[in-house]
Amino acid sequence: MTYTRADSAYDHLWMHFTRMSSYRDTPPPMIVRGDGAYIYDSEGRRYLDGLSGLFVVQAGHGREELAEAAAKQARELAYFPLWSYAHPAAVELADRLAGYAPGDLNKVFFTTGGGEAVETAWKAAKQYFKLVGKPGKYKVISRAVAYHGTPQGALSITGIPDAKIAFEPLVPGAHKVPNTNFYRAAEMSGVPSLGEDEAVFGRWAADQVEQAILMEGPDTVAAVFVEPVQNSGGCFTPPPGYFERLREICDSHDVLLVSDEVICAFGRLGTMFGAQRYGYQPDIITCAKGMTSGYSPIGAAILSDRIAAPFYEDTKMFAHGYTFGGHPVSASVALANLDIFEREGLNQHVLDNQAAFRATLEKLRDLPIVGDVRGDGYFYGIELVKDKATKATFDEEEAERLLRGFLSGALFEAGLYCRADDRGDPVIQVAPPLICEQEQFDEIESVLRDVLTRAGALL
Repeated sequence: MTYTRADSAYDHLWMHFTRMSSYRDTPPPMIVRGDGAYIYDSEGRRYLDGLSGLFVVQAGHGREELAEAAAKQARELAYFPLWSYAHPAAVELADRLAGYAPGDLNKVFFTTGGGEAVETAWKAAKQYFKLVGKPGKYKVISRAVAYHGTPQGALSITGIPDAKIAFEPLVPGAHKVPNTNFYRAAEMSGVPSLGEDEAVFGRWAADQVEQAILMEGPDTVAAVFVEPVQNSGGCFTPPPGYFERLREICDSHDVLLVSDEVICAFGRLGTMFGAQRYGYQPDIITCAKGMTSGYSPIGAAILSDRIAAPFYEDTKMFAHGYTFGGHPVSASVALANLDIFEREGLNQHVLDNQAAFRATLEKLRDLPIVGDVRGDGYFYGIELVKDKATKATFDEEEAERLLRGFLSGALFEAGLYCRADDRGDPVIQVAPPLICEQEQFDEIESVLRDVLTRAGALL
């Protein structure tokens, strides 16, 4: 029997990243079922899942084989830790991930989610440099407005001031550089010409990473954390040459390049890993979300043989781990999910349909409120502006009224679950399940067109 008492949510369920006062008198929507690209609430209303839950449900909702994989594994071995013991599902999944990962990324450290994977990567980088005789290298460089998770270390790497202020002081040693928002390149850099040539802007943005390394001292910097496509702020794609230059910089200063692919891995960009989409070789990849299509929680840090090597010597160890990391049930679900990827060609499906998705969303550019449409694969952000000609954005009060006061509710009421986000300039984010096709693209565009037209009329 499905529990549908949404009115008790305020009393006992503390929801994540949620203003709980909003539900003091009005219960939150109660989502009770999913099928393919759609979700259903307790009143029977259907919504297109335009965000894949939270960039997670790659293979779509209601996949019986994933539920069966969980049940079968739970009957055989429901739980055992990876602390000095192995189990078949974790071994097989680690082997599979190493086979998919680029280059010599062959060592897989399992976690239960993305924030833990980022935390793992930073700790591994710190200890690696201690083991190779460079104990002063502990700092990290990441990008402005980027989100990397909620644990204290991952939150320090995060570049969103409002997300961190309540929890300071955080872990020391995290420093920020400009991101790759080409739409705001001129104002971000203070150099108008950088807004005219993506390749030139990309070189400038990458060089800011080197400037930060030199400012802090190369003998103190352990790693650079970047997403292939930066989520927070609205899908900032890498300019041409950006990652090639970033790899050169990291190599020249003995700094590890960490590709945070908690969102971008497992088909979101049409490749198993985002680094493959843009042709660069990381030292560490962090991943989670789409590994199981959300049917069970899991994450991982995948490290190169070179970085793992000193940990495998003599009596050395990585004194780090999680009770549920590499959980047997989650690992089995991940294997079944990857079987779906291969059997149904989900990566190729994204590659075959990404141009149509982009073209459909690009139609929204004729709306006065739409300043930019950007992204890649099945991962897009639509930036909203007050004035398209000047790119003038909204002040804090206007953004509050627009996003939370109108857009979030209006989009959902119109049958589209997506995200109205103001971690940076206001954007609408869409990232549908990888099974979606033109029918869903058109539905997304139609709802967005209607709601954004009404939003523009309110300004």
